[in-house]
Amino acid sequence: MKFAGSHILSVSQFERADVEHVFTVADRMRPFAERELMTKALDGAILGAMFFEPSTRTRVSFGSAFNLLGGEVRETTGFEHSAIAKGESLYDTARVISGYSDVIAMRHPESGSVSEFAAASRVPVINGGDGSNEHPSQALLDLYTIRKERQDQGGGVDGLRIALVGDLKYGRTVHSLCQLLSVFKNLHIVLVSPKELCMPETIIEHLRQAGHTVIESDQLEASISQVDIVYSTRLQEERFSSTQEADLYRGRFRLNQAIYTQNCQPNTVIMHPLPRDSRANARELDVDLNDNPNLAIFRQTDNGVLVRMALFALILDVVALVEKEARPVRWFTARRFK
Repeated sequence: MKFAGSHILSVSQFERADVEHVFTVADRMRPFAERELMTKALDGAILGAMFFEPSTRTRVSFGSAFNLLGGEVRETTGFEHSAIAKGESLYDTARVISGYSDVIAMRHPESGSVSEFAAASRVPVINGGDGSNEHPSQALLDLYTIRKERQDQGGGVDGLRIALVGDLKYGRTVHSLCQLLSVFKNLHIVLVSPKELCMPETIIEHLRQAGHTVIESDQLEASISQVDIVYSTRLQEERFSSTQEADLYRGRFRLNQAIYTQNCQPNTVIMHPLPRDSRANARELDVDLNDNPNLAIFRQTDNGVLVRMALFALILDVVALVEKEARPVRWFTARRFK
């Protein structure tokens, strides 16, 4: 694909070569993300960050990635702080904000809304999550993490065995990840959920047509015994009609250290897009896993900055300039990336 000036709205835009190109650029961003070097490649550029749903990691990660490339960030959070609360259309909002920004990252609770916004925007738009539909940058950072974790164990993405666990019906992260995984080869994918929260059939069929083995199950322990990755996801309570309905499924698939030790292989990697629900009646990933060296959830969040830096560098066509503008960091940096 042609990255310069393009919207990033769906993982369906990416062929395997495109994914690998993003990852190559992300690898080059590591010295900047880890505060070994700084750059002013995007000095003067403005990111419009428009988040109409709650967000911590995605919003701050996009902003940090842009700042690390030398750009500035202007944020709008929640409908109540935007003119949409006064009845303004997405079209009008897009026309206005794209006049103030060089690129926009947007999250919205309605499926298809970011694409609608992008159609009216005068600058590139990155989908930061649209309802239960897609979350392409999360899928890219998840796959980048899978690739890195597998490389560290002497493997790769081709031939991967992965279990996706939890709310697979409403979880946009797993929807996008499955579609992105489909461009690789010989995958064994186990989908673990209550029948009421199973993966959409269109996504399952897409994986099977791509030549992958897909198994559906509602049994956690048996499903995680022969996999390389366990990817757990949060119950998407905000997509349910009531808290009472969500409570019917809350805590159904809890992974803790005892279950991991009894059922998983010694090097099985644990992933989660976060936030994990640490309330007593949920705990899809128990806090007793925090000291497990195979818990990769915080490596995922670090990798999110690398991938989003890569997307900004590619979309704004400054990949070569990032390193050309590199200089040493002048402030104290804790060894938080070691």
